[in-house]
Amino acid sequence: MKNWKRMILTLTISVGLLASAVPAMADPQQTSVKVNNETVEYTVGTPINDKGTTLVPLRSTLDAMDVKLTTATDDTITVVVNGKTITLKSKLTRINGVTYAPIRIVGDAAGYEVRWDAAKRTVLLVSKGGETETVQSGGRGFMWEVESNGNTVYLVGSMHIADDSFYPLRKEFEEAFAEADYLGVEIDISKAADEAQQKIVLDLGTYQDGTTLKDHISSETYTQVGDILKKNGLEANALDTFKPWVVESTLASLKSMKAGYDASAGVDLYFIQMAIESKIPVIELESYESQLGMFNSFSKELQEKTLQATLDNFDVLDDSVDQMAEMWKTGNDEQLLELTNSFSDDEEYNKAMLIDRNVGMADKIDGYLKNGKGEEYFIVVGAAHYLGDKGIVKLLEEKRYTVKRK
Repeated sequence: MKNWKRMILTLTISVGLLASAVPAMADPQQTSVKVNNETVEYTVGTPINDKGTTLVPLRSTLDAMDVKLTTATDDTITVVVNGKTITLKSKLTRINGVTYAPIRIVGDAAGYEVRWDAAKRTVLLVSKGGETETVQSGGRGFMWEVESNGNTVYLVGSMHIADDSFYPLRKEFEEAFAEADYLGVEIDISKAADEAQQKIVLDLGTYQDGTTLKDHISSETYTQVGDILKKNGLEANALDTFKPWVVESTLASLKSMKAGYDASAGVDLYFIQMAIESKIPVIELESYESQLGMFNSFSKELQEKTLQATLDNFDVLDDSVDQMAEMWKTGNDEQLLELTNSFSDDEEYNKAMLIDRNVGMADKIDGYLKNGKGEEYFIVVGAAHYLGDKGIVKLLEEKRYTVKRK
């Protein structure tokens, strides 16, 4: 796992394994649907993603499942399955004259198991007890289990930016999530494009006093920023209104996206989308305000230091993300611990990004375990938060919980 040290202060790592408060990219790829391995051919309308919920043309999808549609009103669907009349309660959407419904609601009610093959962007509707194509696991990842007072908490280490090679996840993830009463995440990034969240980014991340980026960093650093922007087809002053921490995050994201990684394929967003479709409550362990406020509160010296590190290593940032991706997919605890420990090289950065946040998240998880309601929580936060002397696993063990690696 070479080069971790020289990459320590880049927000590529922060976005990848620590913080998720970055806008989720819109997904331009088309989703397809298979019923028992047969691709559904839509002559009118196509499947769409609406804030994490997959909507499909109702009549065409039901026909492919050999289900007869009787009636469909604004919030009620009546169908006949194997001679039995079933009434479904689900809000319908009309787009260009076509009636759409959430595929998970329809599939479940019709007796199909609903699966998601992220690598192929395909919803799989499988007759229960039937056969379907075998899909290889995309990676081992990181997951731990904690039980107490009749409650169970699964701790999942996310990589906030990913690609299709991460999916499908191994069955242990899917099985644990299927039993969950709540999904817990750092922040619900499906809301990243909301006007309120965008306003927070602009309020915190831009200069409000008439100054610009060049007034706050050295001339050498500013010139390097302009050179990289021009090489990527942008104006040299395109980011002048933004603070160094936003500029760094933007440049790092630009590089990682060119390497094929982005937030739309991230592990946490994957489960947020599943929770929305399954109507599982999503709870936030942090907030957009707290994460963005943390970056914004970095000292002027640290902000320029992290930006300079990204500029100096810009050409090899994609190699760094490749290394993180391989670490995640192999579930390599030793490499994750090595990476986590490397953050201690800068006291200010380590305290803000790891120590303080880990304590806050561990305290919330402690509360979930103590409520005695017999509930299951599926918690997904950046993988780098779990290991080390100040990691969530150790903090929970210090509270006398037994944490098992799964």
